[in-house]
Amino acid sequence: MKYPAVLRILRVHVPVLLMALAGAAQAATEPSADLVKRGEYLSHLGDCIACHTAADGKPMAGGLVLETPFGPLYSTNITPDPATGIGNYTFEQFDRAMRKGVAADGHNLYPAMPFPSYAKTTDEDMKALYAYMQHGVTPVVQANRPSGMKWPFNIRWGLKFWNALFLDNAIFKPDLSQSDAWNRGAYIAQSLGHCGSCHTPRGLAFQEKAMDQSGSSGQKYLSGFTVENWHAVNLRDLWTVPETVRFLKTGRNSFGAAAGSMTEVISHSTQHFTDADLNALAQYLKSLPTPAGADKPKAPAVYAQTSEADLYKTPGGLGYVQFCGTCHRRDGRGVGEIFPTLAQNSSVQSKDPVSLIHIVLTGGNTATTQHSPRVFGMPEYSSLDDKEIAEILTFARTQWGNQGEPVTADDVRKVRDDLKLKPAQPTKFVTPRFAAMLDKPNADQLIRGMRLMVDTKALLPNNVGDGLNCGSCHLNGGTVAGGSPYVGLSAFFPSEAPRAGKVIDLADRFNGCFKRSMNGKPLPKDSPDMKAMIAYSDWMRGNFKKGDKVPGRGTGKVDEKLVANLENGKHVYGEQCAVCHGSDGEGLKHADGSFIFPPLWGDQSFNIGAGMARTYKAASFVKANMVIGHGNKFPLAQGNLSDQDAVDVSEYFTHMPRPDFPDKVKDWPKGGKPADARY
Repeated sequence: MKYPAVLRILRVHVPVLLMALAGAAQAATEPSADLVKRGEYLSHLGDCIACHTAADGKPMAGGLVLETPFGPLYSTNITPDPATGIGNYTFEQFDRAMRKGVAADGHNLYPAMPFPSYAKTTDEDMKALYAYMQHGVTPVVQANRPSGMKWPFNIRWGLKFWNALFLDNAIFKPDLSQSDAWNRGAYIAQSLGHCGSCHTPRGLAFQEKAMDQSGSSGQKYLSGFTVENWHAVNLRDLWTVPETVRFLKTGRNSFGAAAGSMTEVISHSTQHFTDADLNALAQYLKSLPTPAGADKPKAPAVYAQTSEADLYKTPGGLGYVQFCGTCHRRDGRGVGEIFPTLAQNSSVQSKDPVSLIHIVLTGGNTATTQHSPRVFGMPEYSSLDDKEIAEILTFARTQWGNQGEPVTADDVRKVRDDLKLKPAQPTKFVTPRFAAMLDKPNADQLIRGMRLMVDTKALLPNNVGDGLNCGSCHLNGGTVAGGSPYVGLSAFFPSEAPRAGKVIDLADRFNGCFKRSMNGKPLPKDSPDMKAMIAYSDWMRGNFKKGDKVPGRGTGKVDEKLVANLENGKHVYGEQCAVCHGSDGEGLKHADGSFIFPPLWGDQSFNIGAGMARTYKAASFVKANMVIGHGNKFPLAQGNLSDQDAVDVSEYFTHMPRPDFPDKVKDWPKGGKPADARY
């Protein structure tokens, strides 16, 4: 072969060869898609996103504040950005950070990063997790925030001594005497799952007192711990395997719902576990015997219905009826998949009531999962005083077979102080307290009147023709601002009623509701029950006089110039209302057929003569009070709709089929009929 020919061959084939070699080298460094996918799953096991993502921040970019007893820490950027994240970490540096808590530049990490647990992770899993962090996470340029740790805890080199004393970076070793499922569950709990970080007691140096169930200290592992005014419950033999799986998958089970940071664990981590891993973890937890003295509720007693004396003749019972009964119901059993049960609830009965007090003071939200995508809110009740909260919680902890200890006002005050909650600001509308009726000489009559307003259908079945109660529109017994409260109401009667075309008294007004809103029959004016209802309303009047401006009266306002969009109203109803009122407006019922939440149309709903049958009247109520359980607003966690959505959804449900009102021909004899009247 001549020399020029050799050159031509080299010019053609050498570049191709070099490209092939470069491709081979790249293939050697690029992990497979399966490995990255495996790493993503492992990141869910480790719940990386929960700590390393700030509120409204980008995933894994850090910046979330972690409050510790020693000062605030801020989670770091663990995206593969080379400048501000971990993009330049070699596997060896990543492995060292995960197992030993030492960053690439040599500084020690605080054990808020659960590297003592991650140290147990297998090499194969660590490599898969590294592959995902480097190739499956979107890089984000975001500098890390310095910690706010107090002296001397801000001196990081001291952490070397902490590691020397407390870090065991041995990889998990299976127990050959146990099943594969048990070992898988133990591996998840002890390594990436780092369950002990919250659920295991800590020592003076804030070290976990046990890292697994073995050895002399092994009984402390997962036996419960209280920190930052949350109590992480004892997980040892807590529930059956199916109940534990259900809780980790959906955020709720027969014994309650997740609260506090556990909602994030479920949303970001455990809901993504495979069924096999959930079952394995649950089997492992179930196998751990409860040590003596551990915080575990006593064996559940047989459910017991609360007595009327406890419910209606004690401050705690009346407080519960007023502020808790709408969602958790007077029987304590909650509402299906919407509001959790308090009866037999593990957290409600916990020896340490701090979590219960915390959520009552600050409110909370349910976990968001693919199985339970809708978030339900718990209102914050910090405006109640410490004694009121203690009485209500003591009631809940000791009823329905619950076996919790009483809560004191000092218990509530301590949590309130620790949380640094600001005193409740005075409001123009002062919420009357049912418990205050106990101090009145006619307490029995007042409480009867309140009950008639709340349980009208059950107590007056001959007068109520549909599935509604007075409380369906007059929320919490008429004590909610903008929820048609009875506060000050009786001061305005007798008065001229345009719809009746004459002066009516309060009994006439109540009977109008019996005939229209409850599609029933009037109650005799001289009956003991009517007198009780009027007495209750008179007590709710307070010091108001006729002509006074009463804060919170009625249901507020909406813009009546808005034109309703029926299609949007149907959409809003399906998205926001159907969960409580039924997809066909049929309401939500107990097993015995009684209504939990009222029907909005059909034979069991209000008739066309009711004020709620008018679009803009209904819209003002919806705007002020719905959607219940959708936020953290006192007292019903209302999540307000916009004026337009309120008008649209009201136009939709008010114009659905409902009973007629034969006496409609007598209405507005002097004129003045509203434009949105149904007839």
